[in-house]
Amino acid sequence: MPFRNHQSSGSSSILPEGSGSFARTMILTWLTKYRDFGLLLLRVGLGAMFVFVHGWPKLQAGAAKWKEVGGAMKYLGIHFAPEMWGLLAALSEFGGGILLILGLLFRPACGALAFTMAVAATLLYKTGGTLFGASQPIELGIVFLSLLFIGPGRFSLDKS
Repeated sequence: MPFRNHQSSGSSSILPEGSGSFARTMILTWLTKYRDFGLLLLRVGLGAMFVFVHGWPKLQAGAAKWKEVGGAMKYLGIHFAPEMWGLLAALSEFGGGILLILGLLFRPACGALAFTMAVAATLLYKTGGTLFGASQPIELGIVFLSLLFIGPGRFSLDKS
């Protein structure tokens, strides 16, 4: 079967002639079957990063680090107990990452992580940063808010 090149229409395809729509439908159907695997991959990848790169180092660093991290709450008008807020942020990242991986208490974990990312974005923006400088926590916050609505998928412990 010859291959068509759709240069004239502005797009190109290497699909066999006459099978464009059918092949695309088959590929999309196949990918849709693995939606839950995609959610598992996202949960495990993000969860591991939050456990090992963000949460654990903050927990291990102790009270001085917690006070520094919790100091970000002043940008939300909260000036008391910065060590407590910093510890909560570290626990949110560490524990939330574990819960994300397991798919257990998934929605509360996503909510806590989204809030933590909102505080981080506010800190980065208010301390002389730009929207570009705060983009990483904003993007992660969007992912966590999206996951809050989507749910953990089939491969989870709480099936919520």
